Amino acid sequence: MKSRKAILAVLTSLLLSGFSAAQVLAEEIPRMTKEDLKGMLGKPDVVIIDVRAHADWKGSQQKIKGAVREDPKKVASWMGKYPKDRTLVFYCA
Repeated sequence: MKSRKAILAVLTSLLLSGFSAAQVLAEEIPRMTKEDLKGMLGKPDVVIIDVRAHADWKGSQQKIKGAVREDPKKVASWMGKYPKDRTLVFYCA
């Protein structure tokens, strides 16, 4: 599994270069099914991070209960606040 620094580097370069998250993350980061995620909900070692654009997030009726919303354009400002021993799950759809 990729280290957090590698994940941060991928996300930062993705945002700065204008590539879509789907293009880069599909190749770099392991994916999971919604069934996999359902089994992780509520576990204290899992942090679910919603990285949708603010307007998309605000206008959506579908949100994962307990997920934290973070601005995908400010990864460097918030990535360090999550403990390294946690599993971070990012979603944008």
